[in-house]
Amino acid sequence: MRFGVVVFPGTWSDTDCHFVINDILLQDVGYVWHDQTALGDYDCIILPGGFSYGDYLRPGSIACLSPVMTAIRSYADNGGLVIGICNGFQILCESGLLPGVLLPNAHTEYRCVGTNILTSRIDTPFSMLCNADQVLRIPVSHGEGNYFADPDTLANLEETGRVLFRYCGPTGEVNSDYNPNGSANNIAGILNESGNILGMMPHPERSCESLLGSTDGLLIFQSLVNSKLAK
Repeated sequence: MRFGVVVFPGTWSDTDCHFVINDILLQDVGYVWHDQTALGDYDCIILPGGFSYGDYLRPGSIACLSPVMTAIRSYADNGGLVIGICNGFQILCESGLLPGVLLPNAHTEYRCVGTNILTSRIDTPFSMLCNADQVLRIPVSHGEGNYFADPDTLANLEETGRVLFRYCGPTGEVNSDYNPNGSANNIAGILNESGNILGMMPHPERSCESLLGSTDGLLIFQSLVNSKLAK
């Protein structure tokens, strides 16, 4: 499987994602610069975390205007897989590829902590190797990860099963005690209507080696690889 990792000025999780794909999963991976207007033959595009364009104005609001986003929109419209992680999630929302917005954390603090997220579905390319209602230990690192959407949008996300991950406790309990940023409905990751775009605030690339305290993030990347093999 061939992955493309998008790099904007200010991106800093690009090398982490590249390392996981290349050195751990042993898959083909290349960097995609922000001014590219064509993507080539990638099987999955990763929008990694960081501070694209310094998070000026608000996170993702400048990156969403980069030439590469036009190519990504076309790629996704044709069924290509896209995963946006942290700042990548913010960019996807700012570009309209996912609904809602990521606001400043409710407690106004930057949080870099381990979190647990509950897997709501296992029939997606991003979660097919997970177990039903599996709890994944994956860290967050953000100051603006508070997912917000209007009531109708939230209701639609829930009714159509597009909330893939929720912040939860160690045994899967979902409540405000385990919400690190104030996100509506404890939302940690959502899908687009077609199910080929995922935006999530936790960093799975930071939980792919036991040395880091968890290998649960591998399940997401391995699911993507398996989705390609299953075709």
